[in-house]
Amino acid sequence: DKTVSLRKDLSEMHEWITQAEEEYLERDFEYKTPDELQKAVEELKRAKEEALQKEVKVKLITDSVNNFIAKAPPAAHEALKKELNVLITSYQQLCSRLNGKWKTLEEVWACWRELLSYLDAENKWLNEIELKLKATENVQGGAEEISESLDSLERLMRHPEDNRNQIRELAQTLTDGGILDEVINEKLEKFNTRWEELQQEAVRRQKSLEQSIQSAQETDKTLRLIQESLAVIDKQLTAYTADRVDAAQVPQEAQ
Repeated sequence: DKTVSLRKDLSEMHEWITQAEEEYLERDFEYKTPDELQKAVEELKRAKEEALQKEVKVKLITDSVNNFIAKAPPAAHEALKKELNVLITSYQQLCSRLNGKWKTLEEVWACWRELLSYLDAENKWLNEIELKLKATENVQGGAEEISESLDSLERLMRHPEDNRNQIRELAQTLTDGGILDEVINEKLEKFNTRWEELQQEAVRRQKSLEQSIQSAQETDKTLRLIQESLAVIDKQLTAYTADRVDAAQVPQEAQ
């Protein structure tokens, strides 16, 4: 009987839709690690593609039902037409929901990758600060050399807050959805701790360099005064020598 065959096709398609809904839409997914999140994205992509492939079968069933209705007595129309409409609606909803969930997870995955890229950029900057702090531990030379070291450190510290703000926002977006919260919190705690420690060390180093500059300037000033004084004494002594003045005849400091 053609009606029985059509109802069997409709029933099998309904079963597949129900199974897909249970498997991909009603099951609770937990994304605690990046691997789990990536796997879920790939699973939903396959499910979405599989659902789209079923469109051919839905069209065949639709054509078969419509062809049967066109030839069958009116009494057989209503029930089959209703079942077909339910099937088409259920199928379209499934495709829409699968596509929507896949797109959402794609965006979440992109958000996670973006967060990693910002963290990587900021950690590279922190590496530069670390190297700069080591380079300025024992700066040798006068006020000018120390001042150059201070300037280079200050230039490096004039780093925009944009990346750090992005890290906060992206992390908040993901953890608000309960996605990778433990992994993200661990990464952020490590990053923020390192950031604070290096910032504090940089401030201490800046103050230390400023004090070193001041000390070097004072030393330079003292040396200049000594050099000026020696130059005066040298001039006097040269004059005494030229005039063949005896040491006993000149002031005590000249002797």
